[in-house]
Amino acid sequence: MTDFSLTAQHTEGDLALAHVAGELDIATAPRLRAQALALIEQGHRHLILDLGAVTFCDSSGFNALVGIFRCAKTVNGTLVLAAVPDRLERMLDLTGLSAVLPAHPTAAHALVAHTRSQDTTPA
Repeated sequence: MTDFSLTAQHTEGDLALAHVAGELDIATAPRLRAQALALIEQGHRHLILDLGAVTFCDSSGFNALVGIFRCAKTVNGTLVLAAVPDRLERMLDLTGLSAVLPAHPTAAHALVAHTRSQDTTPA
């Protein structure tokens, strides 16, 4: 079995920060998607995925991220990535997804950016 975990570290209101560790591949992508969508279903429509501990990502993992992004959008939410590994960052750039999937150097940066965007959103 491939090593994988998704751990929700911060859940407040409609925001969830989750740390993803291990390999994102054909064996783990369905679990990534299911666990992230469960957070959305629990009312956390804004997700930050900290990918700093991801050691490998194939097309299945990449597709899971795209699916999570789409599901978040359907509930007027967002998916933001943090600490994206170099290879995955290159895939996001090559496919043009980096233009719609914001990435931050750390989870802390992503949390600050989310807070700032909420402060400027009209009520």
